[in-house]
Amino acid sequence: MEHLKIFIDLTRLNKPIGFMLLFWPCSWGLAYAYNLDQSLNTFLYYFLLFFLGSVLMRSAGCIVNDIVDKDLDKKVQRTKLRPITAGKISVKKSFFYIISLCSLAFLILIQFNLLTIILGLGSMILAFSYPFMKRITYWPQLFLGLTFNWGIIMAWAAINNNISYEIIALYISAIFWTLGYDTIYGVQDMKDDEIIGIKSTSIKFKENIKLFVGSSYFLTLIILGYLFKYELGINILTILFILFATSLLFQLIHFEKTKPEKCLMAFKMNNFSGLILFLGILSRNL
Repeated sequence: MEHLKIFIDLTRLNKPIGFMLLFWPCSWGLAYAYNLDQSLNTFLYYFLLFFLGSVLMRSAGCIVNDIVDKDLDKKVQRTKLRPITAGKISVKKSFFYIISLCSLAFLILIQFNLLTIILGLGSMILAFSYPFMKRITYWPQLFLGLTFNWGIIMAWAAINNNISYEIIALYISAIFWTLGYDTIYGVQDMKDDEIIGIKSTSIKFKENIKLFVGSSYFLTLIILGYLFKYELGINILTILFILFATSLLFQLIHFEKTKPEKCLMAFKMNNFSGLILFLGILSRNL
């Protein structure tokens, strides 16, 4: 049982917000690609595969991140008890877990068409380079956005076997969403990060952080509004789009850079935001 607990702590499976924020963009891409002429069974099958893939890849990503950051994590209050940093598990065994998780994820990936497989393999470059970005740029949240939302393009390609400008626009809107919520998340570690020299948008824009987060969320909504411009009216999509926008506004108002617990609450609300937008996109086909 102790080994299981260490594995769960290592992969953050006890904190599902991480893999859900990886999964919701995949669900958006599937919902945007789906239409009633296509098989519902195929849609549901792909929905399950992307969910499992998100859990596996997020778990592997957490381990990679902890290996790269094992010396830095000792200096941050929130992360100093993580399994690798605390010496509960060796780096060698952690690598074994990474290989196992990625192998399972690859078995899921090869269930899709060739274009989706190529896109999935390409995303590995983003996924495994992300942990190093906070050492060299104040924009690691941008790289996280590029990485975490890649599933939008993969999901579209899985159904349509192509890439369209619309799905690229949806991808860009999600990048701004991630820029916003991960900046809020990064506020929790600002003091420690500044001491040890770690960079983030939270630090870069700390004097105008609400303006930056608000601008990021505004751009998300503007791009989504453009995509839905011919479909917004008195319908379910409009209601859910407004609810999605309201959830982002609530986060903006609620979080405070001097109160980490409020930042965490605002960050976690994005699980609800992701679900609402998925339902809204899916409602276009009802």
